[in-house]
Amino acid sequence: VPNHLTFYIFNHVAIFDEKLWPRGIGVNGMVNIEGEKMSKSRGNFIPLKEAIRRYGADVTRATLLLAAEDLDDPDWRERNAMEVRNMINQFLRIVREIASAKPIEKSAVDSWLMSRLQRRIENITEWMERLKTRKAFHDALYGLYNDWRWYVRRAGGSISKVGKEFIETWIKLLAPFIPFTAEEAWSILGKNGFVSVERWPTPRKELIDAEAELAEELIMRLMEDVRSIINVVKEKPRKAYIYVASSWKRGLLERTLSLLREGRGREMGELIRWIISTKPELKKIAANLARLQIESTSSLIQSHRPESLMAIAGRELEIYKSAEDFLTNELGIEFEIHSEDEKNLYDPKRKALSALPLRPGIYVE
Repeated sequence: VPNHLTFYIFNHVAIFDEKLWPRGIGVNGMVNIEGEKMSKSRGNFIPLKEAIRRYGADVTRATLLLAAEDLDDPDWRERNAMEVRNMINQFLRIVREIASAKPIEKSAVDSWLMSRLQRRIENITEWMERLKTRKAFHDALYGLYNDWRWYVRRAGGSISKVGKEFIETWIKLLAPFIPFTAEEAWSILGKNGFVSVERWPTPRKELIDAEAELAEELIMRLMEDVRSIINVVKEKPRKAYIYVASSWKRGLLERTLSLLREGRGREMGELIRWIISTKPELKKIAANLARLQIESTSSLIQSHRPESLMAIAGRELEIYKSAEDFLTNELGIEFEIHSEDEKNLYDPKRKALSALPLRPGIYVE
């Protein structure tokens, strides 16, 4: 600190205008190698030039960035470096695919993708301002990669113009962390100049679509729930029946949200009494319905506003029906989406009775 960082500040003051002076310095702990303290005397060290020769400059930077934050001791592990190299190569493959693809005009999940991107920009920027470089880089590399994978799957492999815009912004967000890779990606897209001098992305609040994000989250949850059921049955089922809760149960959701807002999430009695007064024939299962509604709503309300939950509950049947083909392709079994309110409903195990808003009933056979 007395030498390197002091002269780092001196050099900037001597060479650059004040607006380019450092605003903060992040210092990490001592670097370990494969879990052990780095020691020249024991030969347990890797010279920086050797690391760059073996793995490349960006892989070396990325591996160290992901290894620690603040005053934690970074632990250099070759396995981690190889995983990072594979991830960077995967990113460049995606960019090449986009560069050669002919984008379609619009995709059904464009709003979701743009909304997720704005939230990532917001988080990454905040973490960078606080010198939380590991969190920022992890979200920029892996967080955006996960968003992209879901988008491509949901869009059936088609890429829209919005998808291409997402990739361009992704490159900008990666530029501070893996600059050589980012410049290569920028060039692959046919862009002029350097991405390092492009304006840093800022979140566009008007593109945040809470309902689109919640709708996709419900589809993800449903897919995982059905997959969990498939994994425990003896033989792979041929069909999954999904039962969306009756419209009267939205009143249960509304009352549950009210209880949670008031900090009375443990007081199920009010919900039980409401269920019995509304549907006396459900007296035997009223306590279970109330418990399940509180559990499912409690997890959703942590990241979604009550208004969004109520709005999406009213569109739940439409959301699942729009994803019917996607779910069939993903899980390899046929899906049928029904409302609990339908007459002559095929429901041999009466799973529709347990359906709740934002938590459908599921039966497989």
